[in-house]
Amino acid sequence: MKDINDELKQEVWQNLGEQQHIFLATTEGNQPRVRPVTLIHLQDKLFVATGSNDAKVKQIEQNPKIEFCLLLEKSEGKGTIRAQCVAHIVEDKDVKANVFNKIPFLREFWKTPDDPNYTLINLQPIEFEYMKPGRIQSVRIKL
Repeated sequence: MKDINDELKQEVWQNLGEQQHIFLATTEGNQPRVRPVTLIHLQDKLFVATGSNDAKVKQIEQNPKIEFCLLLEKSEGKGTIRAQCVAHIVEDKDVKANVFNKIPFLREFWKTPDDPNYTLINLQPIEFEYMKPGRIQSVRIKL
């Protein structure tokens, strides 16, 4: 029998489509920085693609602890998934090419996966905070 934590983990992952807009928070010194980005969910891994010179790349190199928030809208109401993650700049060319080739919108920004301005960031969740749509209280789920 599954425990409630396993069921909630599965429910959170099922709410993550292949692509969705999220709010990504990094830090610059002691100042939080939040921006909308597209979260890519492929093969149970989470990624964000960005320009190599974007501020978030430098911020993640300085402090890899990030958070993101996804707003959920379902028939039963609104909810959220917040995730504490450790972010890593992806250096593996095969992983970068795989994501690039599976996500068509990336070609709007970069011509090839070898473009030096294409940076792929892997987000490794440590904890989810999940507020089911229609509920008013969230649950923390350690991973």
